[in-house]
Amino acid sequence: MSLLAFGEALIDFLSNGDTPETFTKYPGGAPANVTVAYAKLGGKSAFCGMFGQDMFGDYLLTSLTEHQVDTRYCLQTSKAKTALAFVSLDAHGERSFSFYRPPAADLLFLASDFTPQAFIDNRLFHICSNSLTEESIYESTIHGLTLAKTHQCLRSFDVNLRLNLWESDVLAFERIWQCIHHCDILKLSQEELDFLLSHRHEQQESDFIQQCFKQGVSIIMISNGHLPVRYYTANFHGECQIPTIQVVDTTAAGDAFVGGMLFKLNQYLNEEKVLNQLVHEQNKLQHIIDFATLCGAFACTQKGAFPSLPTMEDITLFSQKRVS
Repeated sequence: MSLLAFGEALIDFLSNGDTPETFTKYPGGAPANVTVAYAKLGGKSAFCGMFGQDMFGDYLLTSLTEHQVDTRYCLQTSKAKTALAFVSLDAHGERSFSFYRPPAADLLFLASDFTPQAFIDNRLFHICSNSLTEESIYESTIHGLTLAKTHQCLRSFDVNLRLNLWESDVLAFERIWQCIHHCDILKLSQEELDFLLSHRHEQQESDFIQQCFKQGVSIIMISNGHLPVRYYTANFHGECQIPTIQVVDTTAAGDAFVGGMLFKLNQYLNEEKVLNQLVHEQNKLQHIIDFATLCGAFACTQKGAFPSLPTMEDITLFSQKRVS
């Protein structure tokens, strides 16, 4: 194994954009998407989380397995149903969400439900902020991050903020900031960065980035729609251009980016290198993030979450078309 992701897997009901609307069922959930993205590129990944004992939970577990994601660390419960998200798209493929959560099964995963073997078998541990919205699942997430550190896993955090799931903006800020303290790799959008800055009134963006480095973060990536992805380490910073594409659906684009980035990072680590070396090798990091932007761009050209995530062959053909 290489990648273990923890958090929510849910059903995306994607609108057809007509009036009246109809919705098509797709498997999704940000951390689940990342495991599928990683596996479709050829890596080994596992998902950890709680599912409902219902038709949607069964469908998600089957879908993960069909995409070669290890589900041995997944549990099911009869105490809550699998979460649902209804997704509408505007003319540019941008999304708006209506969540049926809470209650939801994924929120019932306890700290004691983690299996230490999961962290022994993997070197990367990935989370998103939707597993911070309720007190119990927040505690479970922090425990998972602690176990990951104990077992020397690199910890990746994609903020992926959905404010309509939170009781308050202040609580969202506090818990996200606590998780930043526990991560090695941080990915956030410009909008999410602006949200965090709004709750740290004394800081400019550059101050915030330096504070993250002081807390132990090694790599920060900031996306901003079609604008270049900016990246920072304590030693250098740069940006990667986003390919020009015809956007169909932005669902899972960020997860495709993260999955591609972690896949290439693991290849780097397989060369018997460590993260502390990468933060001194800008050309290497540029290559990793360039590949991730291709993965994210490709996902925008397809509908749905799991189905839109590219294989290595997809990326090769996608790159060739861009050159020609």
